[in-house]
Order: sequence, then structure tokens, then C-alpha cells
Amino acid sequence: MKKGNTKITAGMLIFTSLYLLVFPVLILFLSGDWLWLEGWIFSIWLLVLCETIIIFLYRNDPELLAERYKRPGTGNQKGWDKYVVYALVVLFLLWIIIIPVDAKRFGWSPLFPLWLKILGVAVLLLSSFLFFRSYKDNTYLSPLVRIQTERKQRVVSSGVYGFVRHPMYLGAILMFVGAPLLLGSCYGLLAGFALTILLMARIWGEEAMLSRDLEFFRTDRSKYPRSA
Repeated sequence: MKKGNTKITAGMLIFTSLYLLVFPVLILFLSGDWLWLEGWIFSIWLLVLCETIIIFLYRNDPELLAERYKRPGTGNQKGWDKYVVYALVVLFLLWIIIIPVDAKRFGWSPLFPLWLKILGVAVLLLSSFLFFRSYKDNTYLSPLVRIQTERKQRVVSSGVYGFVRHPMYLGAILMFVGAPLLLGSCYGLLAGFALTILLMARIWGEEAMLSRDLEFFRTDRSKYPRSA
């Protein structure tokens, strides 16, 4: 493996894989039905997406994989963003919890028709495409709002960034919509809306930082019209 910002060990990768299993187990456990079909579909989608990205980065872009392991508060991350990251983690956990509790265990939401659940699957497929291409096309895709001076960060405008300024955020927003549609949770949609608002606020702060600190982001916008 190439030398990156952090040494990625086999133990770290194994721990990550085990950590990812927590979410499917939590979803199915809270649903009260280990045979919940929609829960299994979403769980498999989530695991396949995350493991595919990790394997791809390990083989093709180990420096970005190392960047993804950076902890909040490190690497000259903007101070305000540390609190945004913590808020996103808390809201995401609440989102994961409320969906199975609502849709399956207590049935607070009305039953969603089949076509709406199929629409949810389609939205999730689009979400996974945007997630994967974000990592493939942007080697500077940090989990922290910061300028990666040690990696000589530059503007990216190729691939999916040629038509979407923040494809990973868009992929996340689509996930926040697609999963509740598939699983049948109105409360999941509401929690997803809260996450979307927080992501939009983060985008605003990130855009301000990039415009101020990243060369060519602002002064040569005509050359990079849709970069992020």
C-alpha cells in the first residue's frame, strides 16, 4: 500500500467491516422482525456500497482511504465543522433507529404502496452511483472541511463533478429519501429532511472556505464551473 496520511492496517479494515455490520443488525433488531424483506434489501445495499468503496480505495487510492480515517478536530479542520460532524453522526443514528421502529415495530406510518417502495430502490441505486463516482473522481474527498495542503489539493471538475458540484452530498440526500421510501417510514423522511438541512448548511460553510482558501476555486470559476 502506498504511503498516505495515515497507515491503514489490516486491523483497521477488519474493525471497519465489523463496525458496518452494526447498522443492519440494529435495523433488523429494532424492527422486531429478522425476516423483514425491505430491511434486508436496504442492509445489503448499504453493506455492498460501503465495502465496495473501501476495497476500491484500498486498491486504487490508498491516500484517500487514509484521509477518510481522519478524526474530527485533526488536519486543520475548520472549528465549526467538528460540531457539524458530531451533529451529523447523532442525527444519522437517530435516522437509523427511527425508521425500523416506525415502519415495522410500531407501524406509526401508513403502509406504503409497492410502487413507492420500488421508487425508493431506484433512488438508492442513483445514490450509490453518486457515492461511488464521488470517491472515484475526487481524490481529495475528505470527511472533514479542510484544505489538504499536504496533498496539494486542487479543484476537481472531471467525471461526475462535471455536472454536480457536491455529488457525495447529493448521494447522501438521495439515501435519506430512498431508504424511508423503501422501508415505509414517514418519520424517516422527516429525519432525513433534518439531515438534509444540516448538509446544506455544511455546504454553505465549505463553499465559503473553498472560495477563500483554495486556489482557482474562485478566481478561475469559468475554467472549473462545477467543481467542488
